[in-house]
Amino acid sequence: MAGVLLTALLALVSVPRAQALWLGRLDPQQLLGSWYVVAVASGERDFAVEKATKNIEGVVVTLTPENNLKMLASRHRLERCHLHTVELLKQDSRWVFGNPSLGVLEYRVLGTNFRDYAVVFTQLELADEAFGTVELYSRRELASQEAMSLFTKWSKGLGFLSQQQATLQRDLTCALKAFQAGGWGS
Repeated sequence: MAGVLLTALLALVSVPRAQALWLGRLDPQQLLGSWYVVAVASGERDFAVEKATKNIEGVVVTLTPENNLKMLASRHRLERCHLHTVELLKQDSRWVFGNPSLGVLEYRVLGTNFRDYAVVFTQLELADEAFGTVELYSRRELASQEAMSLFTKWSKGLGFLSQQQATLQRDLTCALKAFQAGGWGS
């Protein structure tokens, strides 16, 4: 876990200063709404084995009155779609959220234009496993070339190997369940 955190810190330090400042000025409300998760890099134990069976997932982001992020997400687990809701508490930095009691140590937007895509890093500690993920959120089921390039850059920069990265299959069934449950249409 310390190695992943050190790698993440080094990658964040190597980001051009202008981009880091640019993200610091954004309003969290720009992240709100429905997103397709179209690509993932993960250090999760069985990710490399299961990645070929994972379909596009969905995330619906809302803001609580306390300015915390509320995330309704669909996730593939053992070839099934599960919906879960997590509230992430705002940390000291404007773009860092977390909820250690739920196993989310850090949730950070690494790069975005908010109209089309966001690259998100999450550090998790679940049961006996600690790992990081980088996810590419897209407003559409197909991400732009710019978004895919940024996702690849961040994934490699954070030390994820090619077998730890996946573009998810274009089955939208699981994503649409999250959007419907979150009130974002069919």
